[in-house]
Amino acid sequence: LENGSDYVRGMKVKANSIDDIKIIGKKIKEAGYPYKFVVVDTITALEEKCIDYAEELYSKTPLGKYWFTEGGDKEKHGNILSLPKGAGYFWLREAYVKVTNYIKTWAPHIIFLGHVKDAELGKEGGEFNALDLDMTGKLKRMAAGKSQAIGYLYRKGNQNILSFLTSDKVICGARPEHLSNKQIVLSEKQDDGSYVFHWDQIYLKLKKNGKERK
Repeated sequence: LENGSDYVRGMKVKANSIDDIKIIGKKIKEAGYPYKFVVVDTITALEEKCIDYAEELYSKTPLGKYWFTEGGDKEKHGNILSLPKGAGYFWLREAYVKVTNYIKTWAPHIIFLGHVKDAELGKEGGEFNALDLDMTGKLKRMAAGKSQAIGYLYRKGNQNILSFLTSDKVICGARPEHLSNKQIVLSEKQDDGSYVFHWDQIYLKLKKNGKERK
């Protein structure tokens, strides 16, 4: 979704709009849902792309029937998020949930990548900053609530580590017991430049007879 996948190997397609996402989903369905994993990069960009879809949804309601008309509310407000009293954010959340629920039909396992930002939080009468998903207000909490696990990916030496440790510095965590409060070495770069991956530590079904499936 951010036009940055050219250097990544594998099956990949670019989506510049929600219409593109619908086309991708249609092709996956026509192919008989052949994929076990789908990665969306990133939910931060997905939220931005959902704004147009939110306006489409709003325009189909009695309140929004004049949204796209000449001299209508869109010309007045410019963006649905500018509606009075934050009313437009409701439609953004509606659009985001519809789109992500649709994406979740594509494969048994969906991975949403996202940027992080500093968030100011209150705790025991004090305030502190923590890394959190770079999404707006309630939508961020909805996205987190619908996830089985939220991990923070960082690099240390030749390792990429996915942390599910719950702390005051990074807001993440996991419901599955094998991930809860754990740090998983996701990949390790070897001396010859190749990589060893440990996705079987995340998705236990990838293990077969105690060994990682290739």
